[in-house]
Amino acid sequence: MIRKYLIAGVFTLLPLVVTLWILNGIFNALVGIFRGPLTWVAQHLHAPDLPYWALALFSALVTLLMLAAVGALMSNFAGRQLMEWLDELMLHVPVVKSIYGATRQLMGAIQSGQGGSFKEVVLVEWPHPGAYTLGFVASRDCAWAVPGGEKMLAVYVPTSPNPTSGYVVMMDASQVRPLEISADQALTWAVSGGVVAPPRTGTGTFRVTETP
Repeated sequence: MIRKYLIAGVFTLLPLVVTLWILNGIFNALVGIFRGPLTWVAQHLHAPDLPYWALALFSALVTLLMLAAVGALMSNFAGRQLMEWLDELMLHVPVVKSIYGATRQLMGAIQSGQGGSFKEVVLVEWPHPGAYTLGFVASRDCAWAVPGGEKMLAVYVPTSPNPTSGYVVMMDASQVRPLEISADQALTWAVSGGVVAPPRTGTGTFRVTETP
């Protein structure tokens, strides 16, 4: 009986724990960003250092204001031009351009299916035989890397809980099983650590389509 209650408790609280863990990581990152500048200002004003709770509150407020400001800028032509200029600037900074450019292209492709990529969710056997995970079809031609690669797919396998990091695997099309779920559902599944699963079909399993 106790084991039954423990298992029920774990499955009940796991979504909350995963959510709090992700939010805690974001929160600590924000505090770390603003700690240095605020400490510098306090030292020059001969004021005491802010306590952690005040630093955290300030960081959250500034972040919300920054997001609102960016949203307001993107709603008019001048703001969009400014963001395009900043975008070009980031893409010309050594080292930074590689990280920024790759992340921007990846998230843009996943969210909007640019170039026809990342629209199709597939089931792949990864990282070893007998283990399966979800991936996104990035391209359908790997001939540039593998002889006869015209029949191979480049599949992006996201990691959890951060889907912007992951692995790109070249696979034969016969090893890939397309699934009838959306990219958003697959991303939610990855971010939640497998807790939030896409809805099932009437048969109780994901609907698998024929491999093209």
